[in-house]
Amino acid sequence: MVLIKTEEEIELIRESSLLVGKTLAEVARHIIPGATTLDLDRIAEEFIRDHGGVPGFKGYNGFPATLCVSVNDEVVHGIPGKRQLQDGDIVSVDCGVKKNGYFGDSAYTFAVGQVSDDVLLLMQRTKESLYLAIETAVAGRRIGDIGYAVQSYVEGYGYSVVRDLVGHGLGKNLHEKPEVPNFGRRGQGKELREGMVLAIEPMINLGVKNVTQDNDGWTIRTADKMPSAHFEHDVVVRKGQAEILSSFVFIEDVLNKNN
Repeated sequence: MVLIKTEEEIELIRESSLLVGKTLAEVARHIIPGATTLDLDRIAEEFIRDHGGVPGFKGYNGFPATLCVSVNDEVVHGIPGKRQLQDGDIVSVDCGVKKNGYFGDSAYTFAVGQVSDDVLLLMQRTKESLYLAIETAVAGRRIGDIGYAVQSYVEGYGYSVVRDLVGHGLGKNLHEKPEVPNFGRRGQGKELREGMVLAIEPMINLGVKNVTQDNDGWTIRTADKMPSAHFEHDVVVRKGQAEILSSFVFIEDVLNKNN
């Protein structure tokens, strides 16, 4: 069953989602060559707890960390550890927060040092596809419209859409119905209703769409070892125009100061 959220619930989800954005901004200050993915995880957990939240991912189905940190060919669900970031890497950082009983969930892909132009374009276009998807998340449209917006845009550049992982509803649970694929046909799927809260999260590969899972039971990577990018916003379906509950503003303020 798809849950329609009250305005009070939407405000609580917004609060959690904004804390995710601020956490990712704090992490962004430390995404430099030589930093370990576990360093980033510790920073995130401390920041979340200092601001009255709890990590939304830690312990979820046994996941051991606060962040999913996925480097280069890792699509999602990378477990933080001793790996040091290198100049030229890209790193998707996915973060969840639970506060006041409601979840926020957002992801951003960062460049580490000097990254090749083709990979920077993959990141840029993945992010653009997210906003195109959000434009379709209005009452009366369909889930397939969201997926079509992502798929038609990125495939136009020769990229591929991961099929095995999808966006989702969000609220008192980290993953609620409906599933929100990043591929689909216009006019197909569940009708979008005002008050639905969705986590929309394109995962786009430079090469093939196929993925594999590591022996750790979590890390998903591209089958051809080519890079993958991932961006995620929490949005509420409205009439006429979706409302974004999460924010990249805090992150991009940090990135702009670093450049």
